Amino acid sequence: MSLTKENTIIGFIGTGVMGKSMAGHLLKAGYRVAVYNRTKASAEDLVKAGAEWQDSIAELASSCNVVITMVGYPKDVEEVYLGANGILKNAKKGSHFVDMTTSSPDLAKKIYNEASVLGMYALDAPVSGGDVGAKEARLAIMVGGDEEVFNRILPVFNCLGKNVILQGSAGAGQYTKMCNQIVIASTMIGVCESMAYAQKAGLKPEVVLKSIETGAAASFSLSNLAPRMLANNFAPGFYVKHFIKDMTIALESAKQMGLLTPGLELAKTLYEKLAERGEENSGTQALFKLYLEHN
Repeated sequence: MSLTKENTIIGFIGTGVMGKSMAGHLLKAGYRVAVYNRTKASAEDLVKAGAEWQDSIAELASSCNVVITMVGYPKDVEEVYLGANGILKNAKKGSHFVDMTTSSPDLAKKIYNEASVLGMYALDAPVSGGDVGAKEARLAIMVGGDEEVFNRILPVFNCLGKNVILQGSAGAGQYTKMCNQIVIASTMIGVCESMAYAQKAGLKPEVVLKSIETGAAASFSLSNLAPRMLANNFAPGFYVKHFIKDMTIALESAKQMGLLTPGLELAKTLYEKLAERGEENSGTQALFKLYLEHN
């Protein structure tokens, strides 16, 4: 069964910092889009732009043949998909599900298996690129699931990202996202320490950035988040609380595999210290505040 703009109704659950932009791109691409969010106010702009508001997950699931989720935590994913009023109990046979939340690989496999039994199709497709990548439709999308299903959903993915890769079977997308988060965890420590070092040395950090962001130290975090740090802009492109969640998932997976991850452990400890100071709803660049305190 092919999916076209004419025969596809996309339900989008979770219209937060990233989900709002993502759903907006689908509308602009000409898809019919229905939306649900726990806080209706965050979906108002989408409704004004042409999205159809649904009063419940069950209502959305029963009226759409493709459902995309972008929620907060694995417990939210489990409730949205497997709960009594969730997607699987209310969707029609042949429906396609795409969880773009960063969540547990084991949960992704469970959703895939339960969907398969019901004659439905599930992909796990977490993303990287933050609020900027979501706004500019250039997210990296890491997908786990069946190739045939991936190919059917690919036109939808192409509305949201520029780097869309099927990594393997169910759960592979989430495992790949953990690789991504492990890199970012230690990188953020390096970015903060670099900027603190520049200040302590009497340099102009903004000028230092111009030199080092195009060399071997180049990274998304350095180019996009260091300027926010230096401008005291700690608004969330990606929440501290969600990064802690991601690192927890990665550490649990690493432990299952018997893998040593000391850099990840250190980063999680520092971010937990930051959250204890009331910064859980700040952006991940707020880690710089810990370094400001000691300099």
